[in-house]
Amino acid sequence: MVEMVSRPYARAFEKFAAGKPDILCLSADLTSSCEIDGFRDRHPDQFLSLGMAEQNMMSFAGGLGLAGFRPFIHTFGVFMYRRPYDQLMASIAYPRRKVRLMGFLPGVTTPGGMTHQSIEDISVMRSIPNMTILETGDATEVESICEAADSIDGPVWCRILRGSVPRLFATPITVGEMRELSDGDDVLVVTSGICTEEALRARAAFAQAGLSIRHLHLHTIKPFDSTALLDHIGSVRHGVVTLENHVTEGGIGSLVAEIIADAGVGKRLVRLGLKDTYAHGGSRPYLMKFYGLDASALVRGIEDLMGQEFNITEDDLSTARFDDVHSLAKAEAL
Repeated sequence: MVEMVSRPYARAFEKFAAGKPDILCLSADLTSSCEIDGFRDRHPDQFLSLGMAEQNMMSFAGGLGLAGFRPFIHTFGVFMYRRPYDQLMASIAYPRRKVRLMGFLPGVTTPGGMTHQSIEDISVMRSIPNMTILETGDATEVESICEAADSIDGPVWCRILRGSVPRLFATPITVGEMRELSDGDDVLVVTSGICTEEALRARAAFAQAGLSIRHLHLHTIKPFDSTALLDHIGSVRHGVVTLENHVTEGGIGSLVAEIIADAGVGKRLVRLGLKDTYAHGGSRPYLMKFYGLDASALVRGIEDLMGQEFNITEDDLSTARFDDVHSLAKAEAL
């Protein structure tokens, strides 16, 4: 049974930031939704509310960084890069300010539809010079994301999970490394974020079908250790399948494709994720199934890669976990 941890970010950020006057907590009018309302109440001298004015918040955070502060910005990821893109570039990325951009509701983790789903943020952030990208996939990574982000001399983009989060890993994030979750020699599976839990749901079914799967989980997306990935690719016979809570263009599927192409590796790659589409509203399990981001989609992707069927059904997979809403007061999970 997977341990579920309630609101790990709320406790982790307060433990990390409390009593450090150079760390400032910035909110864009989504304080309780980003689990920093308790920090606001208990540490008001380190809390700043910038309201629904994200462009100003970016420039303000850049100024705080210039003055020697380490601002942690909190809002939904989609509001952190679509609306204030110019200020993000000019005030934070270009001067390499130590600003930590804590983006909540990555991908389809919200039923809010296009306006709230951050589905192309990795592709945008990968193209921005000086930007580090981290993504959390479980409670342990959420608990260690603040230390990991603050170890970087420059801006950091973080995809944060909130609410009730499973504990999958025993060790914290080590920036620049990847987690090897299983060692196999048939197919390399590369996942990140919430898709890693989906890949783990299929582990027993793959073993029962006689498939030897090598599984990597990525929490550091930029910078990336291409040499280590190439070693893993060279250790499997049939190729690579990537699965991500993001569009397939510009995310980890593109990252792996670029590394394969640059090295001239002649192995197949199947990229699973949102296929040139926005997601509509719905529960997370429904959206992951509808758009092909779940364990069943991974099975089909491996079958496509290998050109054969393994007769793995939904009943062969570990039971999917259904999340409670963020709170009874916010049943729409916003």
